[in-house]
Amino acid sequence: MKVVVLAGPESSGKSWLSAQLQQQFGGILVGEYVRHFIEQNPRDTCLADIPQIARGQLAQEDAARALQPELLILDTHLLSNMLWSQTLFGDCPDWLEAELLRRHYDLHLLLSPDNVEWTPDGQRCQPSLSERQAFFSASRQWLEQHHQPTQVITGDWQARQQQAFAAVEHLLGR
Repeated sequence: MKVVVLAGPESSGKSWLSAQLQQQFGGILVGEYVRHFIEQNPRDTCLADIPQIARGQLAQEDAARALQPELLILDTHLLSNMLWSQTLFGDCPDWLEAELLRRHYDLHLLLSPDNVEWTPDGQRCQPSLSERQAFFSASRQWLEQHHQPTQVITGDWQARQQQAFAAVEHLLGR
């Protein structure tokens, strides 16, 4: 089983690109649990919600891993939960990073916020490109610091798709 994670700031194409990858290569796609959580809890999210959100994301990931698909595509993982917790609340439960480091991921596709428009969807909160660039930089720094296999994805939508497809083809040995 190969595990690919889409990482990076909001509105950089993670959900769109993860669906494109699944359509092209098959496998199982795990979505972003926090979207479900926010729909079920229509109020301002707080620091006390982070453990439940993280556990929900892990439960979905673990259920998909148990099926042992050739390719597992994660729209996000705990890195996003950690960075959003820090960004929004200035704190993060310590166990998130330990749990993230305990797991194996074959490839992180880190999406740049540059060259794509921010699209509001009722849950996104960083319309400023500089905020999204800071989130991208924090993601990149963590991935590099922890020696995670990463490919930065840039450009317009077509370029992003081409780069991601090539990276996954290489990962799968095709």
